[in-house]
Amino acid sequence: MNTDRRRFLESAAAGALLPILDNLRVEELPPVRAITRGPKFHWFGYYDKLEFDPSGRYVLGMEVDFEHRAPKPTDVIKVGMVDLQDADRWIELGESRAWCWQKGCMLQWMPGSKTEVIWNDRLGDRFVSHILDIKSRERRTLPRPIYSISPDARSAVTSDFRRIHDCSPGYGYPGSTGPSKHARMLEDSGVWRMDLRTGEQALLFSIADIAKIPNTRHNWDGANGYPGAKHWIYCLLWSPDGSRFIFLHCWGRVGKNGWEYWQRMFTANPDGTGPYLVNPGDCSHFWWRDPQHILAWTWHPSYGSKLYLLEDRADRAQVVGRDVITEDGHFTCLPDKRWILGDTYPDRQRKQHPYLYNVETGKRYSLGHFYSSPEYKSDFRCDNHPRFSPDGKKVVIDSPHGNGRQMYLIDISQMIKGDA
Repeated sequence: MNTDRRRFLESAAAGALLPILDNLRVEELPPVRAITRGPKFHWFGYYDKLEFDPSGRYVLGMEVDFEHRAPKPTDVIKVGMVDLQDADRWIELGESRAWCWQKGCMLQWMPGSKTEVIWNDRLGDRFVSHILDIKSRERRTLPRPIYSISPDARSAVTSDFRRIHDCSPGYGYPGSTGPSKHARMLEDSGVWRMDLRTGEQALLFSIADIAKIPNTRHNWDGANGYPGAKHWIYCLLWSPDGSRFIFLHCWGRVGKNGWEYWQRMFTANPDGTGPYLVNPGDCSHFWWRDPQHILAWTWHPSYGSKLYLLEDRADRAQVVGRDVITEDGHFTCLPDKRWILGDTYPDRQRKQHPYLYNVETGKRYSLGHFYSSPEYKSDFRCDNHPRFSPDGKKVVIDSPHGNGRQMYLIDISQMIKGDA
């Protein structure tokens, strides 16, 4: 065989192999390391809280010695933080008797503070919150639990964790005498605002007040012999400038398919006035992209259930990643707003997939594929709930793929350079 023919055949063979080699190419994933370890279990919970201190050195978390069941009023968790600059050393800060698997005890850094953290607890049958200075170890207790802290760290808005526990177990707290289990709507339960310096508190509006605002999508009256729906409010979150806050109005009832529930999204002024129905249909997870826009997985007549960018106090919605982000998850925007951080629930192989989505290019990049065994289900599941560092270069997730639920640090600094 002459030299030219041999080279041609070798080149053709190599070309035929390119698609095969391309399919076999190892996926490029960012570095991941466990920052907590057994025998006890560690997690942070929800994705919309400040887990990192302003320097990015300390990462808050909670510690418990059991899994796979609902917490009892007697179950106590430890509150602490991981020092990323000292071999991921666990530093205990306190404890809590007011917690759930999905949202923990609302542990978070006080906005703008280098040393103060806050979390919920229970004293007797009363829910409270503690503010701790991690350096001096001085602690003060406030008369009400918190849900979301204003950006200036002066106020908190909160809901009724007793009512949430009654209506949506797994998201509220056990251990306190709750409101009437038979009441559909309550005049003395709703959303409160608390001054974080003085502890002064006020009921901004009740569940009954919000239920008076007309429902345009799902009916909550009883029908066909079934009782009417029970109502509650949760998922509160301040806007970045503190001018508004979000909350979800939820209602559930027993129907022909068992327990069914729906939720609609409102925003309101800090004093509770000016409630605005942002979206009436099946809202799920959300994040303030900026003071006027909300990133939310919800239903909209344009494309059905998708991720949308909603405008507050305006009837405008823009679908995001229509053919790329195809399922519900927990969404935030990195500080530069070019990247959306999200995750998925377990797929058929029980893998969870945190990822980054580039808003400018429309491309999605995986941060890993983490196994969640079948024991992690229902209210006891372990969602990834990805949280980013202040500089947007690191992400922490909760995952049970190793030694039970633990926290893992993912370095995304190289991924977010340029357009990836």
